[in-house]
Amino acid sequence: MNEQIRELVRQAGLDDADFPVENWDNVPLAKFAELIVRECLDIVNRHEYSYHEADPLWETAQLIKQHFGVEE
Repeated sequence: MNEQIRELVRQAGLDDADFPVENWDNVPLAKFAELIVRECLDIVNRHEYSYHEADPLWETAQLIKQHFGVEE
């Protein structure tokens, strides 16, 4: 997860100071956010598309992964 998730935590009114940077990936809230992002990627990946950067769905999946710092 990246800074985007931390920003969403702040926007939700939660205090991200409770989540030490060195342990961020082990925080249950971060894992929850990662699972939501992965569910969204699964929805995109259900549709047939070519794994080529010219395909809009492929590009969308790549942008989501990059935006949220999720690896497959």
